[in-house]
Amino acid sequence: MQHDDVIWDIIGNQQFCSFKVKTKSQGFCRNEFNITGLCNRSSCPLANSQYATIREEKGQCFLYMKVIERAAFPAKMWEKVKLSKNYEKALEMIDENLIYWPRFIRHKCKQRFTKITQYLIRMRKLVLKRQRKLVPLSRKVERREKRKEEKALIAAQLDNAIEKELLERLKQGTYGDIYNFPVHAFDKALEQQDEEEEEEEEEEEDEDEVEREFVAEEEVEESDLSDFEDMNKLRTSSDEEEQDEEEESSSEEEEEEMEEEVETKASGSKGKSPARKKRAFVEIEYETEPAPKSAATS
Repeated sequence: MQHDDVIWDIIGNQQFCSFKVKTKSQGFCRNEFNITGLCNRSSCPLANSQYATIREEKGQCFLYMKVIERAAFPAKMWEKVKLSKNYEKALEMIDENLIYWPRFIRHKCKQRFTKITQYLIRMRKLVLKRQRKLVPLSRKVERREKRKEEKALIAAQLDNAIEKELLERLKQGTYGDIYNFPVHAFDKALEQQDEEEEEEEEEEEDEDEVEREFVAEEEVEESDLSDFEDMNKLRTSSDEEEQDEEEESSSEEEEEEMEEEVETKASGSKGKSPARKKRAFVEIEYETEPAPKSAATS
């Protein structure tokens, strides 16, 4: 026959219990049916013939109940009740099934059900949220990949150097028509060179273009407006003076042209050649010798 106090005296105080975990502050219980996780008289599932707890299996909560009448049948000792996924309905089901049970067990079942519901909601949010996946890598694989990368880099440098040397020789025409080399690489290099030249020309054209900016209109005060009016007056007066000067110069030019025409007509009527350019005035001096006397007497 089962006696709760005797069982607790044996496993709780004196002898060993495989589910007990002692720490400096208090003791814990690792039994999966424990309602609080603490090792004490009221929470021990082995020392209480009437016991109830909440367990979660694959996202679904169940109410487990144990009574003294089923103590002789260990396979049927725990009664399992599936709880609703709705929180309020599940609490009502706990109250209905534990209506005549001690208040401590009923309260602790509700508290445990609340905690399980909270961590299930948190699990669903974490699943929907994007997370980082940590992939373990062995050191051997890392070293192997590093060696492969170094070898590939060296091979790529060699290939590039060989390609540049062959292109230079093709440009110089050292091979001539002796060997039949593929000219694809040579054409590709020429295309790249043309593209670079075009890009440089476009950049130069862009630099030559004048940059235009549109600035927002600023607030203008009355004093500024008066200054603008004075500036406009000065501009108009200066423009009028320039026009007068231009008219005077044009009239003088017309008079000079008329005088030149009159002179050319007069010279044409006398039969003289048209007026030539004036030359520099040169003075010429002649020296005369006296005639001989014999010639004079004769």
